[in-house]
Amino acid sequence: MAVVPASLSGQDVGSFAYLTIKDRIPQILTKVIDTLHRHKSEFFEKHGEEGVEAEKKAISLLSKLRNELQTDKPFIPLVEKFVDTDIWNQYLEYQQSLLNESDGKSRWFYSPWLLVECYMYRRIHEAIIQSPPIDYFDVFKESKEQNFYGSQESIIALCTHLQQLIRTIEDLDENQLKDEFFKLLQVNISLWGNKCDLSLSGGESSSQNTNVLNSLEDLKPFILLNDMEHLWSLLSNCKKTREKASATRVYIVLDNSGFELVTDLILADFLLSSELATEVHFYGKTIPWFVSDTTIHDFNWLIEQVKHSNHKWMSKCGADWEEYIKMGKWVYHNHIFWTLPHEYCAMPQVAPDLYAELQKAHLILFKGDLNYRKLTGDRKWEFSVPFHQALNGFHPAPLCTIRTLKAEIQVGLQPGQGEQLLASEPSWWTTGKYGIFQYDGPL
Repeated sequence: MAVVPASLSGQDVGSFAYLTIKDRIPQILTKVIDTLHRHKSEFFEKHGEEGVEAEKKAISLLSKLRNELQTDKPFIPLVEKFVDTDIWNQYLEYQQSLLNESDGKSRWFYSPWLLVECYMYRRIHEAIIQSPPIDYFDVFKESKEQNFYGSQESIIALCTHLQQLIRTIEDLDENQLKDEFFKLLQVNISLWGNKCDLSLSGGESSSQNTNVLNSLEDLKPFILLNDMEHLWSLLSNCKKTREKASATRVYIVLDNSGFELVTDLILADFLLSSELATEVHFYGKTIPWFVSDTTIHDFNWLIEQVKHSNHKWMSKCGADWEEYIKMGKWVYHNHIFWTLPHEYCAMPQVAPDLYAELQKAHLILFKGDLNYRKLTGDRKWEFSVPFHQALNGFHPAPLCTIRTLKAEIQVGLQPGQGEQLLASEPSWWTTGKYGIFQYDGPL
């Protein structure tokens, strides 16, 4: 296998990784502690004194975690038995074996940034599951729900657009259908300014309050890589050549809950209604993750909320989505691999069952920044390195990453393009101003 570059890490003082570990992560931990504190009376009502003691225990464990981070202590193994504990501890040992540090210990500022962030969220989960009877509590639930409630105007606009589109979809010619497909793909990336990614706003509330359909034209110049044509030709070809009983499967590896999840479901509905796909499979996280990532609870809760809306087109969407799930046209999957620290090229070894599942897809859409970092190994690649190469052997099926840039990693650009952007806008790749649709697969 070709030599891969070094991982991004907090060792590079002033880098986005360094600032995340130094500032944003402690801020998120402080918010989590505050959230637990604010729910003290709820824990008491539900569980009596035992609930209050559990809250104190969880806060104490999280305060200890924050101190370990701020004083750059070595990583400690996970202790609470959970489905992924052994895999995590093996990975921590493996990372330690790679270090040349004098004491050979993995530390917050000297370990790969990807590992540091994943480890922090996994330790938050450990603090909660070590504190029964509040071990069910999602410390990020409130902020995810606020994001949904604060985006009602945009959600209504999208649901209305979709329902009107479905009513005329059979009258559209191929070019009109393609335009609508592109429009909904762009809505999927139009979360400029990290609107829905609460891990980037330090957990601060962020919602989408405008009709995103009206701003798509203005955003086009900020799409650095646009492989939407490849997606269209792949899916429209599948549609044309599909036998009666055969399926076209699109898999969506989800990112944020709230408004962004609505845009994923709108796109998935369009794929079925236009017959570009016959099944859509969704992959979410098994535990609360990176503040705003989607869990099965978030997925079901959001569909329920949409269905019970008092807006007719919004509630119609929710009812349709529930029906797709009942009919097996939409399938939600959980797998622990998505909350491990491994880059995706390790999937065939670490989660061969998941890799085999992904190989059944006609197209996989990877949403968001964390997926991009895991696809490319979160490494210091040159800007012009081909995406196929940066995937480092991870090619289960044709795939496309849909992302706004919020980390110092980007491959597949034209020679000189990244350097030019860097010279004119030093933080171009971390502000969420630019987006990509980057495809890998047969053309």
